[in-house]
Amino acid sequence: MKMYKIALTIAGSDPAGGAGLQADLRTFQRMGVYGLSIPSVLTAQNTEGVSNILDLPVDFFSDQTGTLLKDIRPDALKTGMLYSPDIVEIIAGKIKEFSLENLVIDPVLASSTGAALTKEGLPEAVKKYLFPLSKVITPNINEASVLTGIAIQGETEMKDAAVKLRDYGAETVIVTGGHLQGKAVDLLFDGEEFLTLENERLEGEFHGTGCAFSATVTACLALGYSVKEAFVKANDFTRNAMKTAFSAGRGMKILNI
Repeated sequence: MKMYKIALTIAGSDPAGGAGLQADLRTFQRMGVYGLSIPSVLTAQNTEGVSNILDLPVDFFSDQTGTLLKDIRPDALKTGMLYSPDIVEIIAGKIKEFSLENLVIDPVLASSTGAALTKEGLPEAVKKYLFPLSKVITPNINEASVLTGIAIQGETEMKDAAVKLRDYGAETVIVTGGHLQGKAVDLLFDGEEFLTLENERLEGEFHGTGCAFSATVTACLALGYSVKEAFVKANDFTRNAMKTAFSAGRGMKILNI
């Protein structure tokens, strides 16, 4: 019987370590959870932006995922940057094959600097194949707007988008509002009620906030917390990491995870 909890991240690789699976693993460790990682795509990027993206062969991605899951069963898992619809379908198949639970989806569609991080058809594939399998999805307002077609300007539109996103099959929707004008508002909708957390905006440009937030939610679910408890803890963890962020390069700040 294992005496520790395990979380898996399936995400893009960030050589700078501020986002992607590297940031997820650091977050898991800080939360006291053992981290597994499967790269879904490779990137050439630094704190200033993404310059290139390399697909992994689909057969190899399927093999590394199946090989790992035959041996180790995570208590929770998250997806980040997936890039191609083919990868999405493989992940959905493996989740069903191995009866995995506590899936957290961070539907990464673009980098913090605005670079597109998807192939054609990716948003539709995520909604069709992964949302119905998910415990939580954590889009930011830009991602929620793309996925729903709702132009989000404030909390009212965040609620409308959360309701629509849940209709796609997600059990709980968390829309993060760090990109809103004014105060930063994060919103949770579980089909019955809304829960909002509001914070003063922190000055600066930060790399990997969505990754840290969703990884914290994942770690909390692995540890047995409720989704609402995970929401509050992820908000606190990410905000504290932003307050003590540092500059490793010439671009965005790296969260202190």
